[in-house]
Order: sequence, then C-alpha cells, then structure tokens
Amino acid sequence: MEVPLIAIDGPTASGKGTVAQRVAQALGWGYLDSGALYRLCALAALRSGVDLDDEPALAALAAALPVRFVGDRIQLDGHDVSSAIRDESVGNVASRIAVYPALRAALLGLQRGFRRPPGLVADGRDMGTIVFPDATLKVFLTASAGSRAGRRYKQLIEKGFSANLADLLRDLQQRDERDRNREVAPLRPAEGAVVIDSTHLDIDQTVAEVLRAYRDCVRR
Repeated sequence: MEVPLIAIDGPTASGKGTVAQRVAQALGWGYLDSGALYRLCALAALRSGVDLDDEPALAALAAALPVRFVGDRIQLDGHDVSSAIRDESVGNVASRIAVYPALRAALLGLQRGFRRPPGLVADGRDMGTIVFPDATLKVFLTASAGSRAGRRYKQLIEKGFSANLADLLRDLQQRDERDRNREVAPLRPAEGAVVIDSTHLDIDQTVAEVLRAYRDCVRR
C-alpha cells in the first residue's frame, strides 16, 4: 500500500513550513522541508566558492551533499546550520540556483527517499507537481505579498536577524517572479490541488484547513 503523503506547495513566506510541521505532528507523520535542501546547496556553494553560474558543479555538489537531519536540527558536514540556512542572502541564492535542471535532478531521489511509513508531509514549490505527483493530498498555500513580507520580517526579528520590511517585500516579489517563470518546475498549483489563501488566517486555522482537506480526501 502506498505511503500516504500530503504535498504543500506555495510561494516564499506563505507559512507552508510551519503549517506542514504542525500537520505532520498532528498525524504522527514524518516531515520534509524541501526548501532546506536548496538552501543547504546554496550555503555549501557559498562556503566552498563554487561558481553560482556553474550548473554541473552545483549539481555535483548537491549529489554529494553531506547533510543530516537530526530531530529539528539540520547538519551540513557535521555542523549545525539550522539558523545559517535561514539567512535571507542564502534564501536568495537558493532561489537563484533552484532553476538549474541538473541540480533539481540531483536532489530528486534524496527528496523521494523521505517517503516512509506511516506517512509524510512535504513542503516546497514543486512537491505536488514534480516530486510527488501521486500525493494523497495536494495543497497550494498562498497569501498576499504584503502579509508574507510582514510575517518574514517578524520571523527574522524574533530570531535576532536584522531586517528591512521594504527590502524584504522587494526581494520576495523578485523571488516570486523567478519561481513562477522558471522553465523547470515553475511555481503553480498542482492539478487537483486544494488552494488555501492564508492572508487572513492564523497558523492554527490554516492547519485546521489542511487537516480538514485531508479528512475529506480520505473519505472520498
């Protein structure tokens, strides 16, 4: 029997990571933050000096990525980088290199390997369209650009990072544009996806909407 899976896609700062974690906890399932893998590639490239325009070199780096997920912590080559990969500069590089087909192909098997019993909740930008097209439930989580920028600003300030709201909004809009218009796995709702606009919803309400959609899906 196929391992059940909920794929949650959406633009930057839509809250999909937090929502996916909460849904996974509620169901007792595993969780995959696919965006973390691209951020890990970006951080590894920045630290090793790999040319960000060298697609083959970036793909080779991704294929041999020395990553470990330990509880809610992420290690790169034995070092905890859970906070480092959340830096906005790393996120911008991740968005830039995520357009490379060879890099995405190198990470595909790694992502699919997370699908294990009793189930998996995976969040990203192409979970339902490319990585897990047979997902039990596909969700596209979105929100207005202004509300997403505000959430990211609050998140960064709470974690001790400096941030400028206007800069965050501009960067977010640029990343949205890149993600929507890239040739490989552009950001869009998967066929049959449940679209949830969280602009006026808090985390608990959004989690409840996803769980409700899953229960409806299972009953059908």
